[in-house]
Amino acid sequence: MTAKPTKNKPMYYPWHHFVLFPAAVVLAGYGIRRYLNVAGNDDEISRLWFTVMLLAVVGLGVIIMLRQHYALALQDRLIRLEVRQRYFELTGQSLRTWEEQLQMSQILALRFAGDAELPVLVEAAAREKLSSKDIQSRIQDFQFDHLRV
Repeated sequence: MTAKPTKNKPMYYPWHHFVLFPAAVVLAGYGIRRYLNVAGNDDEISRLWFTVMLLAVVGLGVIIMLRQHYALALQDRLIRLEVRQRYFELTGQSLRTWEEQLQMSQILALRFAGDAELPVLVEAAAREKLSSKDIQSRIQDFQFDHLRV
């Protein structure tokens, strides 16, 4: 039996995964190595390599922190699915009819609503174009989300 090929492939962001990150790692490593060779000298060359090393290490840190962006995007997708599921369980209807009228910020705010008030708040948010702060101010049974990164 032959395996069926799948259309789902690993997602890479080429600019991040294959250009910026490898370049930052190489530059940071090279800058650290060169600075360690001249460390302790009080001349222009040691200051130059210190600056290169510092910029490379900070740049590498920023690139690594981009992964936080990926985690938040995934959490947004999961929250959307959670609100869809809760709405369906409570009403027996799909949220997709209302979802077209809701922004992601509204859906993120709706996740804090208790089960009793979620269906009413979904309809109000879509009809009245409530902001996320307005939605949160109307929530009586606030369900905190302590797991958000």
